[in-house]
Amino acid sequence: MIIFEVSQRYTAVASGALVLGILTLLPVPALGCASCGCTLSSDAALGYSATSGWRLNIEYDYINQNELRSGSRKASPEQVVNNPADPALGGGEIEHTTQNRYTTVSVTYSPSSNWHFDLRVPYIQRDHSTFGQQSMPFTSAESAPDQLSSAHVAGLGDMKLIASYQGFLPTHNLGVQLGLKLPTGSYGSAVLFKEGPGAGEPMDNSLQAGTGSTDIILGSYYHTAISQDFDAFVTGQVQAAVTHSPKQLGNDFRPGNQGTVSFGLRYEDNPKVIPGLQVNVYRKAADQGALADTANTAGTVVYLSPGLTLRVSTRTHVYGFVQMPVYRNLDGYQLVPQWTASGGLSVSF
Repeated sequence: MIIFEVSQRYTAVASGALVLGILTLLPVPALGCASCGCTLSSDAALGYSATSGWRLNIEYDYINQNELRSGSRKASPEQVVNNPADPALGGGEIEHTTQNRYTTVSVTYSPSSNWHFDLRVPYIQRDHSTFGQQSMPFTSAESAPDQLSSAHVAGLGDMKLIASYQGFLPTHNLGVQLGLKLPTGSYGSAVLFKEGPGAGEPMDNSLQAGTGSTDIILGSYYHTAISQDFDAFVTGQVQAAVTHSPKQLGNDFRPGNQGTVSFGLRYEDNPKVIPGLQVNVYRKAADQGALADTANTAGTVVYLSPGLTLRVSTRTHVYGFVQMPVYRNLDGYQLVPQWTASGGLSVSF
């Protein structure tokens, strides 16, 4: 019996590692920028479940990108203009801030302990400001307040449909995911700058509410108890565009693929108050197309994410996490957050 249990656990770990290994070997060329999305695993924050029924989850994410960086270091407006990521432009865009607020409503249906079907609908609010494209050489007047252009995005983002299967093991703790991201958010020239010298011009494609693409999503996860009080998890997911906005409509933009690997622990000594710690690794490559900012959209970011999950009742949980970047290696020049925050409410019924 002891030999069988050890062998079963080894097989589960090996299977999880194999699936995640396949996922991380898939090409992940990226999105609009390497720091503008939330990488927190909310499923891990709540604890994976094999219970059938319905679950409603509402999550709020706050991401304030207010620091210019290049590679692994801070950058200045002078560097952006005088040492551009794309020398052919003879200068660069001096971005100021991008403040993101995402509210995502997720509805999950589990007909059995083997299957989960998840619909995720995001509402996006984004305020973006920039000093615009500037030519060499840089002068301080180019970053004066009267040169600042701003725009505001508010609307439905791109929805996701994800199916999860976790019937490989009797313990239901190894799962795979297959899903689609649909082009439900507005894109292209949907949002224009309202103020400043750039008033009337469309905001960057990567900052619109949607990407105009249909993406395929592949993922896997594994979780297990490692002691009486500690649970551990590891999860991986890749997302790749399979169709994109048509060139003939003037929207030649293809978001780059993205890949996420997360792992962490939950301390469950007190079932009503569960501290958690995640490490989230996010890799993006460059956007493509005539309207893409190819030189300034790829990179790798690693977050350390401590948080807390509270059991309000048998069926209701709330959670909150803060993500702090511990490693960033970004192509070109990008605005990044110094921290991000996520909170949510989950109800099962």
